[in-house]
Amino acid sequence: MTAPLPIDDADRAAIVAAVAENFAAETSFLADFVRIPSQRFEEGPAQDFIAAALRARGYEVDDWKIELDDLKDLKGFGPIEGDFSRARTVVGAHRPATVKGRSLILQGHLDVVPVGPLEMWETPPYEPAIKDGWMNGRGAGDMKAGTVCALFALDALRKAGFEPAAPVFFQSVIEEESTGLGALSTLQRGYRADAALLPEPTGHRFSNAQVGVLWFKLKVRGKPVHVSVAGEGSNAIMAAYEVLKKLHALQEEWNARKGDDPVWKDVPHPLNFNAGKIKGGDWASSVPAWCDVDCRIGVLPGFDLDACKQEIVDCVAAAARDNPFLANNPPEVVWNGFQAEGWVLENGDELHEVLSSAYADVFGDEIMELRSSTALTDTRFYELYYDIPAVCFGPKALNVHGFDEKVELASVQKVTETIALFIARWCGLNKIEAA
Repeated sequence: MTAPLPIDDADRAAIVAAVAENFAAETSFLADFVRIPSQRFEEGPAQDFIAAALRARGYEVDDWKIELDDLKDLKGFGPIEGDFSRARTVVGAHRPATVKGRSLILQGHLDVVPVGPLEMWETPPYEPAIKDGWMNGRGAGDMKAGTVCALFALDALRKAGFEPAAPVFFQSVIEEESTGLGALSTLQRGYRADAALLPEPTGHRFSNAQVGVLWFKLKVRGKPVHVSVAGEGSNAIMAAYEVLKKLHALQEEWNARKGDDPVWKDVPHPLNFNAGKIKGGDWASSVPAWCDVDCRIGVLPGFDLDACKQEIVDCVAAAARDNPFLANNPPEVVWNGFQAEGWVLENGDELHEVLSSAYADVFGDEIMELRSSTALTDTRFYELYYDIPAVCFGPKALNVHGFDEKVELASVQKVTETIALFIARWCGLNKIEAA
């Protein structure tokens, strides 16, 4: 194993000081980033923002349109529903004249989830507000703050008079919340490194394991009649509810399979089923003829995805047999979005050692905790399919995917310091003229 590259006390202090000197600008940059709505299929302006920031800093910028035909045969691909014609990935590359250390991918996603009813937010979701040391706004935590931490970590190195002594690829991707195709597109494009760091909001923890996820649409059909003779029809919405109860029970069966797994045995309920979006019916006085439900269910690392998908199909079929109409008109399961395996970091000892040393520089005697995540990130692509060790480490955030999402600004500063020192210890440093 290669030990962390050395960094002397004076250089370390200079880097930490540079983060502090830049932090007002970092906070302002984050606020400007959060102001840009970047929900699914609307990420273009946010990608423009990041591309411009990379160009202004002198990075070699690769900005390309994602073509599904380039990705559809790759491992980890998930099918898309919707207009993907404007999808782009942006990568800023740093390539030093003299290479001494190990290369690195720094990746953040800028796609955010929908905001829900605006009246249920304390402050408007795209008008970032700072209160009691936290910045509120959709995407502030998940994960625009982490992306900004990585960018300003590189800025701090430059301000302190250094550059990474190995290639660094700063990757701004989309689709992390839906399929992961943004990350997959960088790999298809040929970007590789000795490790990948994704500054997701882990609350300063080293996230070395995560569940997999399957997305599917449950399509239930019924028999429409006037509500005055409802018994002569079949209510697709109510039938869908019965099927969903069976799927919820399947979730419990899958959780029981964790057994004494060393990673998951102490996680109370790692796998969760969610009926996340529902549409159905056409008229309040007509028994509904259709109901579509978008669903998500977690899978543990090591679960065979094809076998899991068959279990879901079988579960839906079994539920349909209890309904006179559905028994002869079975619901359909349509796979959409994530088709993602779970992942546990297998070759991350060196990555953990180097990040731990940087963490100790910032947090002192505090031990960096490990985190087994019941959510999914893009890290899975790197080690599962491309033998690149990857980890999530990022700031403290609250209410991600909920109302009043927020990130702690003191945490943002500490994570920026940690990432800057991690880059110094992983990639090494070349001395340059201070900016």
